[in-house]
Amino acid sequence: MKIGIIREGKNPPDKRVALSPTQCKEVMQQYPTVQIAVQPSPVRCFKDEEYAAEGCQVTENLDDCNVLMGIKEVPIAQLIADKTYLFFSHTIKKQPYNRKLLQTILAKNINLIDYETLKNPQGERIVAFGRYAGLVGAYNAVLAYGKKYQLFDLKPAHQLFDRKELDKELQKINLPPIKIALTGNGRVTKGAIEMLEAMKIRKVDKQDYLTKTFDAPVYVQLRSADYHFRKGESKTDGTSFGSDFYTNPENYGADFSPFYRQTDVLIATAYWNPKAPLLFQTADTQKKDFRIRLIADVTCDINGSIPTTTKASTIIEPLYDFDCNSLQTQPFAPNPDHITVMAVDNLPCEMPRDASVDFGKDLINRVLPSLLIEDKEQIIANAFVTKKGVLQPNFMYLENYVMQMA
Repeated sequence: MKIGIIREGKNPPDKRVALSPTQCKEVMQQYPTVQIAVQPSPVRCFKDEEYAAEGCQVTENLDDCNVLMGIKEVPIAQLIADKTYLFFSHTIKKQPYNRKLLQTILAKNINLIDYETLKNPQGERIVAFGRYAGLVGAYNAVLAYGKKYQLFDLKPAHQLFDRKELDKELQKINLPPIKIALTGNGRVTKGAIEMLEAMKIRKVDKQDYLTKTFDAPVYVQLRSADYHFRKGESKTDGTSFGSDFYTNPENYGADFSPFYRQTDVLIATAYWNPKAPLLFQTADTQKKDFRIRLIADVTCDINGSIPTTTKASTIIEPLYDFDCNSLQTQPFAPNPDHITVMAVDNLPCEMPRDASVDFGKDLINRVLPSLLIEDKEQIIANAFVTKKGVLQPNFMYLENYVMQMA
């Protein structure tokens, strides 16, 4: 078996990688029959020399590789026929902008495994960059608060070498006794919690958050049941709330008003189904009791659950303002009357080295045994989107999608 680490070809180029140099060495030691080749890259967060030093072959030509691993979509012109690819294809939700990509993958008899399709027997994803999306999202929220109120000035995460340097930067933080609401309960949320705790921001329960004042910054973690209710039932009756919400979100309403009256900073990490209700309405932002003045929308669903997120921001310009009077977005300025929005849609790219190592760890522990030895739990078998030019059974719902003209 020969694994190829491909150079990221999508623009703007992504600095992340599936396996770090030391992880490549670990794989080759653990599986002596496996070789790893790496395409040279001028932008990758690890240098070509680091891979060469760990025993990887650094070469432009990956034609002799069996498995090719990347991060973002591979440019169509760079796809090699009859190979097995692992990358985030952004096709399995029928994204129209990548229809041609999937059509070409089928035409070239490529076996495609999308990282999002790698799941354990319980149906849970086993590799993702969510933790670092949460980590950087929470960091950016506090960075934005410092800028908005001109209290302190943190370096952007992308200017820091790694997590150790970021942790040193946290010493600059001096927050007033604000209240932070964090929505969600998944991998992204746990990353945000990790960062808030590194900042020594105390967690409080929902009741205390809504009824008490504090002399230091605090945060509350809110799950879907805390602000959703089944239509036709009392908003305080959560007895029927459960898996049904995730199966039939259109049957539920949302009442976030108790929280927006008490919240200074909202960090949104909860997965949102387009059939689910919005967290609040844009008109709510004009109410006198709408207290939120900074939103870190880590989920970054454009015109989604957070209606003030009307566009994605960038790593270089991560902030913009929402004017509650005109209900329009404006360039960021330290204006306490506006809602400042952080909606960077590729947050893990701000800490590419740490995010790559974290991702590679999951690949080594949870995927490679099934890929390289024995697929006992059918993790690999069930993850194939395409195989030898054919959509696989789990993904036959994409048939009409690939039949349409690109």
